[in-house]
Amino acid sequence: MSSDGVTTIAEVARQAGVSRATVSRVMNDRATVDPQLAARVREVAARLNYSPSRVARSLSLGRTQTVGLLVPDLGNPMFQQVLRGANQAARRSGYRILVADSIEEPQREAELAIEARRRCDALILCSPRMPEAELVQVLNATRPVVLVNRELTGSDVPTLTVDYVHGIRAVAQHLLELGHHRIVYLAGPTESASNAARLAGLREWQAEHPEVTIEPVPCGSMIEDGYRAIDTVLGSGATAVIAFNDLVAFGLLGKLDEAGVDVPGALSVAGFDDIDFARYARPSLTTMSVPQAELGQQAWDHLRELLEEPGQATPRTQYFRPQLIVRASTGSRS
Repeated sequence: MSSDGVTTIAEVARQAGVSRATVSRVMNDRATVDPQLAARVREVAARLNYSPSRVARSLSLGRTQTVGLLVPDLGNPMFQQVLRGANQAARRSGYRILVADSIEEPQREAELAIEARRRCDALILCSPRMPEAELVQVLNATRPVVLVNRELTGSDVPTLTVDYVHGIRAVAQHLLELGHHRIVYLAGPTESASNAARLAGLREWQAEHPEVTIEPVPCGSMIEDGYRAIDTVLGSGATAVIAFNDLVAFGLLGKLDEAGVDVPGALSVAGFDDIDFARYARPSLTTMSVPQAELGQQAWDHLRELLEEPGQATPRTQYFRPQLIVRASTGSRS
């Protein structure tokens, strides 16, 4: 036993009558130890409350038992839920998640991704903003890796992506059915692939509905971006707004409330993602629900296959379709 009262591997080996190397092999589930001998070692270890050092175990296995997760903004509850889902799933397999946040600076993503991969056994790359050519290089340099919330044509990397085209069309259709024919879209970061997909979906939908005018307005992804957009929104003459995400919608709702603008009486507002706070907004927020935690859980499942069966797992693309959640922030045109 060590000086701090913690049972050491040497003590387990002495009482079990084996070498420290044998104890190490048993604790690491190596199949090279006689079953009866392994049972004796485990019995002694349990009696002494021996817990192998995570560092020593990592060195023995050649793994850190850690997975990196890179997100563009950990302050966004959407990415917090993806992290939660991944962390819960990884923990059941004895892994931990190391988080890196590029704070919406695409130029830092490649460096952060490669650095995280050096420290971990694998990487989950969530909603990267970097250009496609750079993304291809990063994916090749960080395998095993799983790509979340970004689709890459021709890639053999496991990918989980949300059907943002369907989602944004559903929101626009909802507003049209309420009688809105002039709509503002508060656009997200220009580097965001999901923003590009939303814009493509709106263009596609508007071509089918020429009676509707949709005006894209540069905005951002933060609460303060939505808060600052009020003058542009009110000056547009629109009767409805689709925000890039729920955070932008929250910012706009807050400023509209300060300005005394009735929502949805004078202006309907819809968000995207359905983060936990959406139902508690004033008024409660109409939005598209994205299975955020499930994205994280499924990302880990794909990554686990790559870790446990290197060269044998079959990479695939998994699509998630968001669902419209109608709440009090949208209403019929008055």
